[in-house]
Amino acid sequence: MNAVDVAMPQMGVSVAEGTVIAWSKAVGDSVAEDETVCEVTTDKIDTEIPAPVSGRLSEILVEVGTTVDVGAVLARIVPGDGAAQAAPEANLPVDADAVSPPSPVEEAREQRRFYSPVAKRIAREHGVELAEVEGTGRRGRVTKADVEAFVAARGASGGANGRALHSDSPYRADHEGDGDDLGGRPQTLSRMRQSIGAAMLRSQELTAACTTVVECDFSLVEQRRRALGVTALPLVAVAAIETLREFPNLNATLEGDALMVFDRVHLGIAVSLGSDGLIVPVIHDAQNLSAEGLAERIRDVAARARARQLVADDVRGGTFTITNPGAFGALIATPIINVPQVAILDLEAIVRRPVIVADEAAGTEAIAIRSMAHLCMSWDHRALDGAYAAQFLTALRMRLEGRTNR
Repeated sequence: MNAVDVAMPQMGVSVAEGTVIAWSKAVGDSVAEDETVCEVTTDKIDTEIPAPVSGRLSEILVEVGTTVDVGAVLARIVPGDGAAQAAPEANLPVDADAVSPPSPVEEAREQRRFYSPVAKRIAREHGVELAEVEGTGRRGRVTKADVEAFVAARGASGGANGRALHSDSPYRADHEGDGDDLGGRPQTLSRMRQSIGAAMLRSQELTAACTTVVECDFSLVEQRRRALGVTALPLVAVAAIETLREFPNLNATLEGDALMVFDRVHLGIAVSLGSDGLIVPVIHDAQNLSAEGLAERIRDVAARARARQLVADDVRGGTFTITNPGAFGALIATPIINVPQVAILDLEAIVRRPVIVADEAAGTEAIAIRSMAHLCMSWDHRALDGAYAAQFLTALRMRLEGRTNR
């Protein structure tokens, strides 16, 4: 019987690689479907890898502490009773400490050997010995934030060679030759940045992307968010979820010629990780949550994303995504679709400015100060047309402005 691969999963569009940190099973052990086979860490997520089938672990191909690309085969399982299990000499050796429960002291010491790929890169760039860095991650592992804090503290206390790091001007003579004649300095994109770029390029290549924009009066949203003690994002999310009921073809995924339309809304929320890129955790069954409930869930997933505490299920299964660059002051944008989804809604900055308002009953117009924002939605023209997108955004705008029955 053919063996089934256990592979490094894709966990977010900007995750390019992961490190095996422990094996829960040894070669020859029986495993049940969905039982944990090993644990891996990435720059954003620590997670357990489940067995795809029941059977017997026939091969371990990646040793503890090894970093591999997403999609790399970590191990193989022979389904069923495992009669076709591979000979032991065909397998890589496995550290016994990785498959047998260590003592608390040994576990702490062993886990300190494992670092996220980005932590190791930053350590190399700054000449940091990782053994000197105190880890605050899961099981005491050293994270990117730990290394950055160590570098900052070292700089404040004099830095390498007795010099304060911030006193090293980038224009000093000892930096000459690092770049071209115009003073530039080449920088290789990080693996994470390359992965994000590849995912965005793939979206642009696969989709017939268009963007539609409407302007919305957020005065009512501002009143409600202050009363509830939340930001505008969960209120927009609730309104979008309600509007998707009227326009279900936007709550969908498209793969090939198959459009999968969902009754339940599994809402992706784009979370910025600063220089690390971004990730889109998913709030499953968001249609069941109130604005306050969504606000709490958004705060939770954002905090866990920035602390690298998401698990694989947190980034899977999205059907519609909202991104919120307006929080950083942006006024208008053309977001890239999170394939295989067919649309992404972009909430821009809410700005107080003068607008013309009409009193339809009196037939008069006046200039008034209102809280205004643009709602931008990129959508896949293969799945729908511009009229459908415009109708959705108009219905959403009217709902946010309180001009429709809720």
